[in-house]
Amino acid sequence: MWVVGLGNPGRRYAGTRHNVGHALVERLVERWRAEPYARQRAFRAWRAAVGGPGGEPASAVTLIAPQAYMNRSGEALAAFAAATGERPLAAATLVACDDVYLPAGALRLRSRGSTGGHRGLASVQEFFGTPEYPRLRLGVGQAPGEELVEHVLSGFDEHDEQCVREALERAADAVETWLREGILAAMNRFNRRVREVGS
Repeated sequence: MWVVGLGNPGRRYAGTRHNVGHALVERLVERWRAEPYARQRAFRAWRAAVGGPGGEPASAVTLIAPQAYMNRSGEALAAFAAATGERPLAAATLVACDDVYLPAGALRLRSRGSTGGHRGLASVQEFFGTPEYPRLRLGVGQAPGEELVEHVLSGFDEHDEQCVREALERAADAVETWLREGILAAMNRFNRRVREVGS
């Protein structure tokens, strides 16, 4: 199983709305005490053994944070595959990214679907050659007016930052549910929370 968190590389983009996928991978590395696995200019990767709460057998999970720019995320996955000989399978890879059409802190899981104009997902889809891969969108709040690029590359205000910080914990729970029970169970458990954000 693979978890891929999308974002842009470098300190300039750390903590921006576009990098919540990276933030989720970092949270999972910490939660699972994942060990470094492979690293190149185009990607960073870790490995973890994730067991169930009832002592179920652990699942081997590879966490990947592409270090290419967002619209070249698929190239980063290709570099990972070339370096490790481990090619992520579309149906067994959960891709996490930001979503400007969801309220800050909302989560939405899907088993497949369109890119919705997200360039990172478009690049990943080109790598897989199919839209049949699960994805986890993390809401970062809508852009004011038409300033979309500036919005996703900006930091959070105090309210949105708190919402997203709490959402990252729920997102980590959602990833664990996906691993143990599958995407449908994760969708049923966590997508309903979209309506609860801000209520």
